[in-house]
Amino acid sequence: MLIRGAVQGVGFRPFVYRLATDMALPGWVSNSAQGVSLEVEGEHEPLTTFLLRLERERPPRSAIQGLEYSFLPAQGLTGFSILESDGAGRRTAILLPDIATCADCLREIFDPANRRYLYPFTNCTNCGPRFTIVTALPYDRARTTMRAFSMCPACAHEYHDPTNRRFHAQPNACPACGPQLTLWDGEGRPLAERHEALLRAAEQVRSGQIVAVKGIGGFHLLVDARAEDAVRRLRARKHREEKPLALMYPSLDQVKAACRVAPLEERLLCAPEAPIVLLRRTTPAGGAPDVGVAPSIAPGNPYLGVMLPYSPLHHLLLRELGFPVVATSGNLSDEPICTDEGEARERLHGIADAFLVHDRPIARHADDSIARVLLGRELVLRRARGYAPLPVHLGREVPTLLGVGAHLKGAVAVSVGTEVFVSQHLGDLETVQASDAFQRAVDDLERLYELHPAAVACDAHPDYVSTRYAQGRGLPLVRVQHHHAHVMACMAENSLTGTALGVSWDGTGYGLDATVWGGEFLQVTSSTFRRVAHLRPFRLPGGEQAIREPRRAAIGLLYELFGDSLFSMPHLPPVEAFAPEERGVLRQMLARGVNCPWTTSAGRLFDAVAAILGIRLGRQFEGQAAMELEWAADAAETAACYPFDLHEADGTLRVDWGPALHALLADQARRTAPGPIAATLHNTLAEAIVAVARRIGERQVVLSGGCFQNRVLTEGAVARLKAAGFSPYWHQRIPPNDGGIALGQILVACAALEEQACALPSLDRSSA
Repeated sequence: MLIRGAVQGVGFRPFVYRLATDMALPGWVSNSAQGVSLEVEGEHEPLTTFLLRLERERPPRSAIQGLEYSFLPAQGLTGFSILESDGAGRRTAILLPDIATCADCLREIFDPANRRYLYPFTNCTNCGPRFTIVTALPYDRARTTMRAFSMCPACAHEYHDPTNRRFHAQPNACPACGPQLTLWDGEGRPLAERHEALLRAAEQVRSGQIVAVKGIGGFHLLVDARAEDAVRRLRARKHREEKPLALMYPSLDQVKAACRVAPLEERLLCAPEAPIVLLRRTTPAGGAPDVGVAPSIAPGNPYLGVMLPYSPLHHLLLRELGFPVVATSGNLSDEPICTDEGEARERLHGIADAFLVHDRPIARHADDSIARVLLGRELVLRRARGYAPLPVHLGREVPTLLGVGAHLKGAVAVSVGTEVFVSQHLGDLETVQASDAFQRAVDDLERLYELHPAAVACDAHPDYVSTRYAQGRGLPLVRVQHHHAHVMACMAENSLTGTALGVSWDGTGYGLDATVWGGEFLQVTSSTFRRVAHLRPFRLPGGEQAIREPRRAAIGLLYELFGDSLFSMPHLPPVEAFAPEERGVLRQMLARGVNCPWTTSAGRLFDAVAAILGIRLGRQFEGQAAMELEWAADAAETAACYPFDLHEADGTLRVDWGPALHALLADQARRTAPGPIAATLHNTLAEAIVAVARRIGERQVVLSGGCFQNRVLTEGAVARLKAAGFSPYWHQRIPPNDGGIALGQILVACAALEEQACALPSLDRSSA
């Protein structure tokens, strides 16, 4: 019998052993390169019962995706045993993510009578590191970074005792034989060891210092979240001006005192994945939020990114401190997270005042995942610890392919058999360090699964780091249009087949007509797409600079309506934001079309409106203006919509926002507050989606792209689509942003190969 799925690292073999022993069925079980292999011997009826119980009583963190079995002649087996793992054959076994500390281990950590009392590396088959310690498959201790730690007699007894929950728990360890903590000063000199190191690190946090803590998937930078001076010092050293900082709270009760926590949000906070969850702050009747944390944690943000301790080390630290801490990635902005203490000492020098390190190596980095509850289910915005590298199941055998993703929010993917494994979040490929981490992630997946891809899929943009890497692989190349990949990723996650209307809205994507796309309606099949509609285009004066400055996007949007007369309207915030001489330069650029690319981007439209309303003229991080426009809309309640037009030209619909913008400016002139205006704009865009869906006539409507991280837009679009009789689909565990692009690329490339087009040296699915 061969069982495929999430069956390694979750106590599946011990479960099979106990089940077979309980039923007095002789045989054996073993990890294999494909999953779990086993044989049991007995009469037909008990064997049938065994199969039924296998599925019904499986371990809670396991998932059976395939169970292949056959009845063979009896061989006279006696007893039941767990055999050594078999690494032969194609590697398709599912590697589990890291799992948050279970309740049983947590009780032991805080039980003075237990031999693991206060031990920060306690784990069992139900919890602990997996993805970040595995060096090869199948999953066994010898193939993890724990191989250097020999188990003491007590741990070895647990490991070999079928009745113990640490039976074949690969990272099993205790204070006598396992990894240990050390505290360094800012120069890397040892200050303390073991529990004393933890206590002194906590004291430094308590005194306002910044401590770099080596966790499961890399380093955190910890600082007292209540101390405004300390938080500002962290921001200055990390070069992170305004982007929200994640918080770790000691307990759920403290989270509930600071934030509104709905039942689904509580479930997500306490889930084994333990992501950062976006929660709305508690707002006192008097007005401004006061949640006991420094104002600079998330300036102007009605939400906090909150997580609970998920490893024994974090539980011990937060129990000792008793107050929330900032727990942000241990890196400089735009760089990958540090994983090695030597690397951290070099890269975080001058940022951290001290380093709490340990001697268990990290095989690969994994940032904290970020999620929010939207439309009654989780929406993962950053997919890393707890989620990666769980695959998307395709339900059919596909060629072995590599998808290298896009440029921002990087992630890569590989197809293996019937699965597509999507890597952890890799960040933006803006720096040498990020580019190196991207290449390591590709090498890592190919090595773990011993892959030899038949082709590589990349974005159609010729200048992305990921595209240049793909071009250098010497493999058949499939170029996939960015928004097509977005839609296919969402279809794959939702197991959709056939044709659909894909609504792919984001900030930037390489268009087929040499313009910047981002407000697209695509009629898609598994291998092709047709651009059936898009938002009305406008110019971006300054190109990339307009992406960084919403006021420039606003000038481009308004110029499309008013032409040169715009510059005689200085009462508008984006016009007023430029000096007279700057306006003259912008006017000439737009009139001549110099460095003013055309865009249909919904993301840039949101930026522009945020600037027009005076909400955000510049930005400190990607998506900031659009986020603040969403918050303004979220605070207002209105069902109103602005007018818009649908025009057809050359067989393509154009959603003309011109009437809406005129009405918006009239509201602004009447001194209507920004909130109701923003809410009305969101309603208008949701209604535009329905209008296009009616014209195209596809029942399945797929919402993807970074704009659908926006709760107001997504909930409004889904509600209106359902009311109009359509079947809307959106993301859940694959991010709607560019973190899902690699998955979509794989799907398009699979279809290309299945069409036998791979005989060509290069395939271009960007112009289907």
